[in-house]
Amino acid sequence: MPRSVVVGLDTSCYTTSLALVSLEGGLLGEARRLLPVEAGMRGMAQSEAVFHHVRNLTGLWQELPLPAGDTEIVGVAAAVRPRPEPASYMPVFTVARSYGRFLAAALGVSCWETSHQEGHIVAGLYGLAVGGRAPDSGEEGQETDPVPVRWETLGAQLPPEFLTVHLSGGTSEILRVAVARGGRLNIEVVGGTMDLPAGQLIDRIGVLMGLPFPSGPHLERLTRAYEGEFVRLPVAVHGGYFSLSGPETMACRLLQQGEPPGAVARAVEDCIAKALEKALRYLAAETGLKHVLMVGGVSANARLRERLRHRLGHRAVGASLLFPPGKYCTDNAVGAAGIGAKNLLASWQE
Repeated sequence: MPRSVVVGLDTSCYTTSLALVSLEGGLLGEARRLLPVEAGMRGMAQSEAVFHHVRNLTGLWQELPLPAGDTEIVGVAAAVRPRPEPASYMPVFTVARSYGRFLAAALGVSCWETSHQEGHIVAGLYGLAVGGRAPDSGEEGQETDPVPVRWETLGAQLPPEFLTVHLSGGTSEILRVAVARGGRLNIEVVGGTMDLPAGQLIDRIGVLMGLPFPSGPHLERLTRAYEGEFVRLPVAVHGGYFSLSGPETMACRLLQQGEPPGAVARAVEDCIAKALEKALRYLAAETGLKHVLMVGGVSANARLRERLRHRLGHRAVGASLLFPPGKYCTDNAVGAAGIGAKNLLASWQE
């Protein structure tokens, strides 16, 4: 009997991603490609990003282990917007929407549309299921062998409601997530940045230092290599919300004054960790939710993970910090494919 598979697509601001999963729960393969941001630039125009996504998809499709005689594509899922809100829109996601709808129509199968944020959450839950509490490295590892994971029960190791920190270049939000019937996610924003996302802070300071974009992994290596004295950046936190524009201004000033890049790099990481620590302390007490899932590229930072686990995991707070393997935190299409698989299985059971 042919093995049934679902294709996932995600065309975020700076990564083109494809993934292929089986309904039995295994990740059969995935392919990702960063968009080529010019040296010294802090990003690219949406129109240029759309062009690169269109060009990348053909090459990435050829890298996937496409179905042979024993497999059959039975569904397609695409991340078509940044967040699960009707007004949420960004041009880059129209590429995934268009390709997803075309592929589904050509194959005569259903196309499920989801959001980039929901994809991050499901990819994180999948990462926990196959990788547990992974090492604190955000480096990409070897491809995970297919592991049976029941898509319809993904997240069963967590309470019905939990907190999720979505920390990336374009988003820094703390979410209250409830898993509804059939695995559907109900998401409420309860905290996060009031101005600058954590990833943008890292990228802006990193590019100012001469690091490549995106700067997260490079800034982290710079921090690990630095052995001198450190500096601190003040950060304002109000309840579950925080501001990172002030730390950006201060970090720029420190670099202009001649502070070593390694010192400023560590200060940036510590500032983000401190903001999250205070916000999560408040929200854990306010909501009574102690389980915290960390997703998004910035959440793969080793120093951030170490500090949050140390500061929030002790008895006084009692938070359970859930860190998926780094490869499932950064932008990927595994979550979108998983959402498609969950929806398809649910539709078959109705």
